[in-house]
Amino acid sequence: MGVRTGAEVLAGLRDGRAIYTDGERVEDVTSDPRFSGGAHTVASLYDLQHAPELVDVLTYRSPASDDRVGLSFIEPKTNDDLLRRRTMVKRWHDHTLGMFGRASDFLNVLISTFASCADAFGSQYSANVRRYYEIARERDLVSTHSLTNPQVDRTRNVALQAKDLAAKAIGDNDKGIVIRGARMLATLAAYSDELLVMPAPSYPLAATDEARPFAIGFAIPVATEGIKLICRPSVAHLGAGSSLDYPLSARYDETDCMVIFDKVLVPWERVFIYRDVEIFNNLYHRTGAVAPLAHQFVTKNLAKAEFMMALAFALVRTTKVDEFQHIQGALAELINHTEVIRSCLIASETQATMSPYGIMLPANGPLAAMRFMFPQMFQRACEIIQIMGAGGLMMVPSFSELGGPLATDVETYYQAANADARTRIKLFRLAYDAVLSSFSGRQQLYERYFAGDPVRGAGTLYHAFDKEPHVKRISELLERFEREADADNGIQR
Repeated sequence: MGVRTGAEVLAGLRDGRAIYTDGERVEDVTSDPRFSGGAHTVASLYDLQHAPELVDVLTYRSPASDDRVGLSFIEPKTNDDLLRRRTMVKRWHDHTLGMFGRASDFLNVLISTFASCADAFGSQYSANVRRYYEIARERDLVSTHSLTNPQVDRTRNVALQAKDLAAKAIGDNDKGIVIRGARMLATLAAYSDELLVMPAPSYPLAATDEARPFAIGFAIPVATEGIKLICRPSVAHLGAGSSLDYPLSARYDETDCMVIFDKVLVPWERVFIYRDVEIFNNLYHRTGAVAPLAHQFVTKNLAKAEFMMALAFALVRTTKVDEFQHIQGALAELINHTEVIRSCLIASETQATMSPYGIMLPANGPLAAMRFMFPQMFQRACEIIQIMGAGGLMMVPSFSELGGPLATDVETYYQAANADARTRIKLFRLAYDAVLSSFSGRQQLYERYFAGDPVRGAGTLYHAFDKEPHVKRISELLERFEREADADNGIQR
């Protein structure tokens, strides 16, 4: 089958999926104004794969069918493969300004990594993992995942919750396993063909019999009977006077969903983990999957940082505030953001190693560092643009005013030193949406938490880091200083 067109992706979303928001069921995400912007953004990414000048950038020949398939599915065997995949990911996220972070390349990278390391799932399910990857690659499926449990009692492991709400296996039969309960946070689920339910790296299960029903991993079509998605309210600002008032919100709201499993039957061929706590808890360590995922999202971070930098450059030029030295200093911060992110990517590729499963893994150290640094970088970028725009961001009118009864006044009084009113309003509306709107607030929260609890993640990083050589260095340094002090004082020990 090979790469799909945007029209084919949109057609696949009209499958009767059970999506709810604002207290009602959504009949068609491709036409409902709360969802259509995101749906058509997904479609536009798939159309890029067919642009003649991008075919070799975004796709490669399937080793099974020789059809063109998405390059984010590649199983990298060399450093060049890593660079090719990064180039593909960057092109997609440049298209969406880094603001559509959970595009399907994220899950494609994860699925391909799991397939390469299928033996880590155990002999019973390894073939399922490999087969599923090949299906997703050949059919060019849009996938998302749901890793975490509903927030009920955050002081207790999921198996010890007084209120039993988390998704778990309640039984099995000759056809498959039966799942009941809920999972969050399924970003992009409203626009996905497939839902991958897997462990969350930061939330291991207790090694008890009570935990075994929660030790599950599987893939299931979003439109499967018994799956219901409850989506948070849209941030698309449907009452805006013009779509140019909130240009990012209108296009790049990925949606975030709670997934409810109402006795959902998962066929055996789609089961990857079942009642195995040890595999559930150690999957990412066994496969090394964190590093390829980090390579993808740090590439997304670069696209996002470059957009924020470009936006700041354009904004300050309109009113000539870039002539002030303190503004130049703030702009230099944004330049430094992009260069540090780029350096982390290059370092991860330069230090890449071959995994025991025969795939090239980027070095996780530089990528982990950027995972913790980028939320602060993005919030700082928002702050810098807020300061540069100042009151102009609060007073920017709707773009529709240019066609209203006060159009002459608007054209007169909303000019700037280097921009007419039309240009300035478009630019300031874009900046407002990027740094002040509810869309921006969600983006900032997303960057903070999308890769899991940053506190738990920091703890994991600290415990995994080899500290002994560094502690030994300080001990040896102190001993050397003492010897030197003794020699200066004529003391022999």
